[in-house]
Amino acid sequence: MKLRLAHIAHARSGDKANRADIGLFAWEPLGYALLQKYVTSERVAAHFAHVMQQPGAEAVERYELPRILAIKWVLNDALGGGAASSLRSDNLGKTFGALLLRMEIEVEDAAGDAAVRAALDAQQAL
Repeated sequence: MKLRLAHIAHARSGDKANRADIGLFAWEPLGYALLQKYVTSERVAAHFAHVMQQPGAEAVERYELPRILAIKWVLNDALGGGAASSLRSDNLGKTFGALLLRMEIEVEDAAGDAAVRAALDAQQAL
C-alpha cells in the first residue's frame, strides 16, 4: 500500500544559511520503524530534487533519534543561497516539513494499517 508520511508522523522544519533542517517525528514506535526502513536519504533527496542545487543523497544528512522516535534531516544547498542571497520567493526552510509529510512510501498492507491505527490512537490520547 502507498502510505503518506502525514498519516504516521508529524514534522518541524527551519533553515540556517543555505541548509534546510527537518525533524520527522513518528507518533508511535510502529510508525518509527517504517520511517527508519523506507524514508532513506535517496528517497528524501529525490523528493526534494526540485529545490536542491546539487540533487543527490550526498547532499542529504540523516540523523536517527530513536529515543524520541525521530529522524533529523539536513538538506545542504537547498535554499537558493539562503534568505539574503536567494531570488526565490519562498526560500526559507519552514515549509519543508510539510513538504516531506506529503511523501508516500510503499509498505506492506498489514504494517501500514497497523501503523496508521496506532498513530491515530496516539494522537487521540493527547
